Amino acid sequence: MPITTLSSREFNQDASRAKRLARRGPVFITDRGRPAHVLLTIEEYRRLAGDQGDWIASLGLPPGVEDVEFEPPRLDDLARPADFT
Repeated sequence: MPITTLSSREFNQDASRAKRLARRGPVFITDRGRPAHVLLTIEEYRRLAGDQGDWIASLGLPPGVEDVEFEPPRLDDLARPADFT
């Protein structure tokens, strides 16, 4: 898988070329000579990210559950004044 590097100027002038190159491998886009962004196909991104699924499913809730009640503790219930004695 070849890695291609383009300057921001090259990317801005020919985004179609960058997208074509991304089909073969990642395209590093530089700002002032330093890598700043990486262009990937969505398939490659999903492969690298793994199957995240949706966050409701990752909570382990049964299918069809759409409403979850959540009441985090109030900060003033958790905080105590410092004891400097």
